[in-house]
Amino acid sequence: MTLDRGLVVWVAEAMAPLGKVTHRRMMGGAALYLDGVIFALVTGDGALWFKADAASDAAWDAAGCERFRYARAGRSASINYRRAPEDVHDVADAMRQWAMLGLAAGRRAAG
Repeated sequence: MTLDRGLVVWVAEAMAPLGKVTHRRMMGGAALYLDGVIFALVTGDGALWFKADAASDAAWDAAGCERFRYARAGRSASINYRRAPEDVHDVADAMRQWAMLGLAAGRRAAG
């Protein structure tokens, strides 16, 4: 699997009014940062995941956004990221709305 550079570019373009998006490669994907704060992941399969936490879980649940799950030692594990709603791939305002939830969770985790 390879990094979907087009998706990373789209996120950066949509988020440009709010700040500079950078990325760091990791395990076939990338972690995305806005002005140094992690807010999303792009996985090697081309999926976009936004950072989440207890404060934002209700919004993600209401939108039906699944949790990031992976296999670990033969068991299912999860981390605090939620799959992005489909409209973020086409609508910049939707991207910013959902990414701001991820950014807020990233700021809380850093603080």
